[in-house]
Amino acid sequence: MATFVYDGDCAFCSTCARFIERRIPTSADVVAWQRTDLEALELTVDDAETAVQWVSDGRRTAGPEAIAELLIDAGSFWRPAGHVLRLRPVRAAAWPVYRWVARNRDKLPGGTATCALPQAERDRLAG
Repeated sequence: MATFVYDGDCAFCSTCARFIERRIPTSADVVAWQRTDLEALELTVDDAETAVQWVSDGRRTAGPEAIAELLIDAGSFWRPAGHVLRLRPVRAAAWPVYRWVARNRDKLPGGTATCALPQAERDRLAG
C-alpha cells in the first residue's frame, strides 16, 4: 500500500490534500505526517517538513516526484500528467517551482501564518 505524506499543520497543504482526496482517485493513503508513524514509513520529521513524500514498497520519493507517483497511481487522465512530471527536464523545472510554493505557502490561497513556520517553532509557540 502506498502512502502520500503531507504537512497537516499547514492549511495550504491540508487544502491540497482534501483536493486529492476528493478529485484524484489514488489508492494511496493520504496522511498528515503529524498523524502517522513516520518511523514505520522510514521517514524523519526533517523529510516530512522538507517536502511531501510518497512511500510505496520500501521506495520513497519527495516533492514533485512524489506528486508524479500519486498521479500515476490515480490512473485515468491523471496518469499521463504524472509521466510528464517524471521526465527529467520537467522534473528539473518542477523542483524550483515546488520549493517556491513551499517557501510561500503561507501567502497562497488557504495558507495561514502557521504554514510558514517549521514544526520545531510551531511546537515552541504552542508549548
